[in-house]
Amino acid sequence: MRAMILAAGLGTRMRPLTDHCPKPLLEVGGKPLIVHHLERLRAGGIREVVINVSYRAEQIVAALGDGRAFGVRIAWSREATPLETGGGIRQALPLLGEAPFLLVNGDIWCELDPAELPALGDDLARLVLVNNPDHHPQGDFHLDADGRVHAEGEPRLTFAGISLLDPALVAHEPPGAFALAPLLRRAMAEGRVGGHHHRGAWVDVGTPERLADLDRRLRG
Repeated sequence: MRAMILAAGLGTRMRPLTDHCPKPLLEVGGKPLIVHHLERLRAGGIREVVINVSYRAEQIVAALGDGRAFGVRIAWSREATPLETGGGIRQALPLLGEAPFLLVNGDIWCELDPAELPALGDDLARLVLVNNPDHHPQGDFHLDADGRVHAEGEPRLTFAGISLLDPALVAHEPPGAFALAPLLRRAMAEGRVGGHHHRGAWVDVGTPERLADLDRRLRG
């Protein structure tokens, strides 16, 4: 299986830290955030990784190279301007191939072992969901007793920024910038999105304060 790490964002919520350093290279626990992802993917048996880049792209490429130093092989998808999540995946499809792939947001930290996720089967997506953090108490989606994800319903869980996706989810969209969320909701309405409730450690590293908290935890 291949994986894609989303690393093309501007990191506006992380300013001023991202004024001169792209968010994926911000350090926690003594190493860049994106290196934690690469190490976890490799430990989970994934060796082929696609990374999309835009803001300060050359800094990220220079830091990671072809991935050999981390036991993986990196293919780079360069975006002249950020294409949002859906558009970034759509552009990277030639690098990802036709099989389902693991998608990881670059600005999270999670202890999930990718091998825990069941195969997609006939689904277009399988979302990793977590208990709602304090900063997002309303959650995102409902996971029912049969493991199906719905846009509406209670109780709600938060999307962890990790998913298994079938390339068909975005393959027929026109190139350019577009969001992934509407496509996921459409697939939910068709009954083709499963969910996995991850109860282990997870952090949305979206602000300097949460970055500092995670750094203290990993060093402690």
